[in-house]
Amino acid sequence: MQFRQQALAKLQSPEELDLPVRLARPQGWLVLSVTLVAMAAACVWAVTGSVASTVAAPAVLTHGQGSYLLQSPVAGQVTAVYAEEGERLAAGAPVLRVRTDRGDRVVRAVAAGRVTALAAGLGRIVSTGADLAAVEKTAHASDPLYATVYVPAQSAAAIPAGAPVDLTVSSVPAQRYGVLRGHVKSVDRSAQSAQQIAAFLGDAQLGEQFTRKGRPVAVLVRLDASGATRSGYRWSSADGPPYRLDSMTMATASVRLADQRPVDWLLP
Repeated sequence: MQFRQQALAKLQSPEELDLPVRLARPQGWLVLSVTLVAMAAACVWAVTGSVASTVAAPAVLTHGQGSYLLQSPVAGQVTAVYAEEGERLAAGAPVLRVRTDRGDRVVRAVAAGRVTALAAGLGRIVSTGADLAAVEKTAHASDPLYATVYVPAQSAAAIPAGAPVDLTVSSVPAQRYGVLRGHVKSVDRSAQSAQQIAAFLGDAQLGEQFTRKGRPVAVLVRLDASGATRSGYRWSSADGPPYRLDSMTMATASVRLADQRPVDWLLP
């Protein structure tokens, strides 16, 4: 009954043809304008903007020339050890003495550096070519440290020279002192084998560890110097740790990759 009355009332009332037709409310125009502006900004960013990304990789704090493995030139028994771990040796300095069937043979350092590991102790029987010691090649105690980062080969091509690097050092509590700052100095052109890594770091175990998931590329990182910190390098915190850093310290690096255009990965 109510519907019938409404229909009769509609028939009796004249059409209001002289009134303007409202296509949209002001609120609708506002929403449409904001949407169009957002879409235009997104299109501009997709064409002119860039996306930053990083790659995480293991790293070792070293001196720029690396290390070498001192190997025995003869077979015999170690009868004397002249060097100690941490000691700095000159080129040609005696490291140990080996007794052979033809007499004693003194094994000497090939190049100046610091002894980081002694693999042969007093009384040990060694064969020709056996590893006797690992020596880090440094001319002076004040030689600066670098970080050697072993990046997956598929990510190395996207690392530009001078890219910023953050290093979480294993011997430094990151929550208290932050991360070590640096920049990429150079990127090797070829992937490193376990033997090459072991020869550079003077540690065969690290060579095997860094190549478990494939042969990586070595990235040399120059640490940012700072005269305001005890370590001599710049940290994300104001002061950094209250002690100096030692070479052959492990770290985890976060390397900034080259900026990528969004349109490159938005389009199939």
